Amino acid sequence: MTREELMEKKVGVLMGGLSAEREVSLQTGKAVMEALADKGYKVLGLDLGTQMVRQILEAGIQVAFVALHGRWGEDGVIQGLLEAMRIPYTGSGVVASALGMDKLRSRWIFERHGLPVPPYRVLTPQQAMNWSPGQEGPRIPLVVKPSREGSSVGVHIVQEEAQLGQALQDAISFGHPVLVERYIPGREIQVGILDDRPLGAIEIRPKVQFYDYRAKYTDGLAEHLFPAPLPPSQYQEAMDLSLAAHKALGCEGGTRVDLRLEDGGGFYILEVNTLPGMTPLSLLPEIARGVGIDFPELCELILLGARLKA
Repeated sequence: MTREELMEKKVGVLMGGLSAEREVSLQTGKAVMEALADKGYKVLGLDLGTQMVRQILEAGIQVAFVALHGRWGEDGVIQGLLEAMRIPYTGSGVVASALGMDKLRSRWIFERHGLPVPPYRVLTPQQAMNWSPGQEGPRIPLVVKPSREGSSVGVHIVQEEAQLGQALQDAISFGHPVLVERYIPGREIQVGILDDRPLGAIEIRPKVQFYDYRAKYTDGLAEHLFPAPLPPSQYQEAMDLSLAAHKALGCEGGTRVDLRLEDGGGFYILEVNTLPGMTPLSLLPEIARGVGIDFPELCELILLGARLKA
């Protein structure tokens, strides 16, 4: 849709939801609402719950800006609902959203496309109860994570075997298979992508051991370096790998790709975030700002990509 067409539409910013990332989603939604209103759009915020179908119907929105993080929001559920209701929406479609949220299946696709991922082992909740390092999988230090959560929810870095039991227990509690992967010592690099175009790479240097949920959303707990201080060839490699991962999943709109650069080695792709945060501390807006795209413009560019995908 053109800007002129969208100006005549009632735009619903879908936020909140029921996932572990609800509070971040509310922050994202409110920031997006304010930005789009400043641009002159007719914006309505919807804090969705278990009655989301009724809420959307009663609101009478004509276009949806998806600002829901986690389950029901970036896992293909809300996208499928909007497709069925024939309401154009922002971001990736049903399949790409579901794949991006599922760390296991996205890894299979990355491997099929020849993209580097850390060595890993998948455990069912039953297997995780009795698993120990070295049993057909990586050895300590390692990373334990639920296979279908975002914002580093439920993720643990295990440096010694005494930490493993609690890490597995936490990951199991989300009710999905558990991903156990080799910890990659090195640097945290993230790349922002908008409409199949890499915007830039940023380096994150946490002031705590791990760039977890708290570090991501608490001011002052991580240092952000943009552009990432890498040699030009390595910087371009990060951009190219990230775009390849974005395209491999079939993503659209704004995404953020998380990578690790191993000390003395190469890049590993960790995941593609199909619905990255849009809070004041979020990385996609920071990367965009670094290349001259302010926050209201970024929100508008994402909105201009709203469409039905099926």
